[in-house]
Order: sequence, then structure tokens, then C-alpha cells
Amino acid sequence: MSKAFTRETDDDPDDELEPEEQLAPKGSKNYITPAGFSNLQAQLKDLFNVQRPETVKVVSWAAALGDRSENADYLYGKKRLREIDKLIRFLTKRIGYAEIVDPTQQPKDKIFFGATVVVSDEAGEEHTYSIVGMDEIDLSRGRVSWISPVAKALLGKQVGDTVIVHTPSGAQELEVIEIRYEAIED
Repeated sequence: MSKAFTRETDDDPDDELEPEEQLAPKGSKNYITPAGFSNLQAQLKDLFNVQRPETVKVVSWAAALGDRSENADYLYGKKRLREIDKLIRFLTKRIGYAEIVDPTQQPKDKIFFGATVVVSDEAGEEHTYSIVGMDEIDLSRGRVSWISPVAKALLGKQVGDTVIVHTPSGAQELEVIEIRYEAIED
């Protein structure tokens, strides 16, 4: 069969899983803070208005050089274009299913989405976690997804409650010390 009738992505290992299958369980809601939603929109705008047009220019230039089968600029550009298009589809879906939840509008007495929670572990060390959307995870800043084990254990709890979190290193007991609801900025 002529190469003209085959898909370029047939042997591409990067196409095995769609990004949304790697990120979240099927059927779960896409809760997100206003800052996280703005960040997704900015990423989509950059991909669509900057990165994609630049890549299209490179691919067009490389295609004009002739033999495309051994043209690294053309082959890499086409692969990059597929990656950008995949990200655009992914971000468009994520934005479309997003349910924006403003942490400052949440009830203050229990832990819900958007809460910033201070907990004490068994050794007496304090840790602070902000419960955010799946697209906003940043462990270095203490931001955990609402579907993470620690967030699932904390949701619905109050100051003084003790929870057991099951982690790969074993079960850990945490006591809720403080609950705050504040705007989560990027």
C-alpha cells in the first residue's frame, strides 16, 4: 500500500492514551478554581494563536524544500503539530466541562473544594494543603486534587477531626488544625 494512504500516527507511541484518560477517572466532574480556569484559557489561547501558527510556518517552509521522507524539520514539525492539536482538543474539552467553584464562596465550617487546610501528622508536623481541581495540582505549593487520597479523606471534616489517609507508604493519621477559604492565585 502506498504511504499516502496510511496514517502518520499509526506507530506513534505518544498517541496511546488521550490526555484526559491519563488525568482523571471517567465521569468525574472537572471542578476548578477561577484562577485555574483562567490558566486553562490562557494555555489554549497560546496554543491556538502562537504555537500552532509558528509550527505551521515551519512545516510549510520544510515542505517547500522537497523530499519530505528524510526532512527532519518537516517530520518533527508534523509531529509537533499533532501534539498541539491534541492539546487544543484536550483543553477545549476540559474548559467545556469545567465547573468553576470560588473558594471564597464556600461554607467556612467544613472542608470542601477550595479549602486550604492545615493538618498535623502523627509526628506533630504541620502540613498545609489547598484542595483544587485536577488541572491545578502543584505539590510543591501544597495544592492537591480533590480526588487525591488526602483530599478525599479530608472532605466534609471539621477542625479537630482526625482522618486516616492511605498512602503508598502506609496509613497515616492526620488531625485537622485549621480550615481557611481564600482565593487561590496562580
